[in-house]
Amino acid sequence: MSFITDPLTFSFFQRALAAALIVGVLCPVLGTYVVLRGMAFLGDALAHIILPGVVIAFLTGIPLVIGALVMGILTAFAIGALSESNLLREDSAIGVILAGAFALGIAMLSATDGYAVDLTHFLFGNLLGVSSSDLWTMLGLSLIVFTVIILFYKELLVVSFDQTLASTLRLPVRFYNYLLLVLIAVTIVVALNAVGISLMLAMIITPAAAASFLTKRLLPMMGIGATIGAVSGAVGLYSSFYLNIASGPAVVLVATVIFVLIFLFAPNQGVFSRWMAPAPTVSTNP
Repeated sequence: MSFITDPLTFSFFQRALAAALIVGVLCPVLGTYVVLRGMAFLGDALAHIILPGVVIAFLTGIPLVIGALVMGILTAFAIGALSESNLLREDSAIGVILAGAFALGIAMLSATDGYAVDLTHFLFGNLLGVSSSDLWTMLGLSLIVFTVIILFYKELLVVSFDQTLASTLRLPVRFYNYLLLVLIAVTIVVALNAVGISLMLAMIITPAAAASFLTKRLLPMMGIGATIGAVSGAVGLYSSFYLNIASGPAVVLVATVIFVLIFLFAPNQGVFSRWMAPAPTVSTNP
């Protein structure tokens, strides 16, 4: 048991573990919608596009979460408007914005002292460096996201599975599309310190994608994904502590290993289950 309890004697590890659990639960719950709607690229773009906002906050001395949150919400509305236009294919337009915004953020950061260290922190996170104020901010924003999901669970469910049906039921589809983008942006801000911009998508997508092999119902998928995310956060953090590796990549690697195991061995849906399933019989009766 000392293997588990010894790191908990350090306050920084306690905060890091709490942050890892918050991110591990929140990201897959929101990520379930992202997986169901095939929004992985859009989510990745949104994560990278907030970098200029983070850098501006860093350079001006205001809390990073404010810059990330403002940039994330503005970007969410911009991407929503862009997806509704027919001037350019959505993936092409988002790709252009992603590359330009990410390059702008790195260019601004490169003009500061300690550029390499700061860039590493932004890109790959620093779980072990989470402060008490960071933790309270993460918790507060997470509660907001969970509250919105609970309040609009049925509406987001219908919009995610069938937008035509949602329109038939007279649901404001456009509103819920924008709401989902804003929730993704807020979730990205919550996970920023934990896994960084480059690894953000993995925590949103990987546990939820793994859960999709075990169930096709939304609520159980959220629960299984949150469990996988929490386990990944805790195991990854302990691995980081004992193996002296970066905490963000360690968490993502654990989540990836769990995904691969489920992908291979999931009942009915796993690769080996499909291989071992009996071949369908062909009737020879006329």
